[in-house]
Amino acid sequence: MVNKITVVGAGNVGATTAQRIAEKALARHVVMVDVVEGVPQGKGLDQWQSAPIEGFDSRVVGSNGYEESAGSDVVVITAGIARKPGMSRDDLLNTNAGIVRSVGEQVRKTSPNAIVIVVSNPLDAMCYVAMKATGFPRERVIGMAGVLDTARYRAFLAEALDVSVLDIQAMVLGGHGDTMVPLVSYTTVSGIPVTQLIARPALDAIVDRTRNGGAEIVKYLKTGSAYYAPSSGAVQMVEAIVKDQKRILPCAAWLAGEYGMRDLYLGVPCKLGRAGLEQVVEVTLTPDETSALAKSADAVRELIAVIDKGA
Repeated sequence: MVNKITVVGAGNVGATTAQRIAEKALARHVVMVDVVEGVPQGKGLDQWQSAPIEGFDSRVVGSNGYEESAGSDVVVITAGIARKPGMSRDDLLNTNAGIVRSVGEQVRKTSPNAIVIVVSNPLDAMCYVAMKATGFPRERVIGMAGVLDTARYRAFLAEALDVSVLDIQAMVLGGHGDTMVPLVSYTTVSGIPVTQLIARPALDAIVDRTRNGGAEIVKYLKTGSAYYAPSSGAVQMVEAIVKDQKRILPCAAWLAGEYGMRDLYLGVPCKLGRAGLEQVVEVTLTPDETSALAKSADAVRELIAVIDKGA
């Protein structure tokens, strides 16, 4: 347990993230910050009143400013507009870049030693904005995307194979979007290569569904986007950091030569511990996976170029 964790954004993703953090007792104080007056305060009070039932003592509060968040050990940024039907993650770029930049500047002032986990979309580009705005080293600005994409991939595989999700070992790398790269070569079911258990056409269909996992939910909801699984992904990263678990999770990290790339955020296997990003783990990829990862990186670079041009 740490002293304080702040979640910026009290919408569906942010509020659910704060509740899960409190229920897991990862911090003594959980702060939700949102610009909408009354919303974080009301949700924070509601969550605190669930404590006697759920059995946690983490004090949850809401605020419209950053004073309550001062000195946070971890800050989770979920702020930004949600994706709507027909809207790509790229459409969110300009609006959310301004929001995340403002948040990053506030975090730099009030919680200069925090580890920042970015959830706002388009994810890889928003990580870049957050790192620039905070001035923090790459170890302390990490993006949540691969954990979510991998969870979707595992869920779809478990459904297709009629096995427990716990027995699916998998990892999805690359940018958080249409160019993500599920690593079929590393996908196993209790150690059995998935290619021995499912025909390639069916596997390709699952890979495609994974890439469109968020859009599928948006299509159903019509007026919102996913938040149960995204919040779970963010909290898994928070827990790995707070408890110094040294977990290897697919996260968006600032590359400095790993996988032959540098100066961009991209989903790669990361070791997470109390220092934040403790290591980018390099694994051998197939030629097709290498090519797909390079294509995904190009898509992220295009977004970064737009941000730099508009800055």
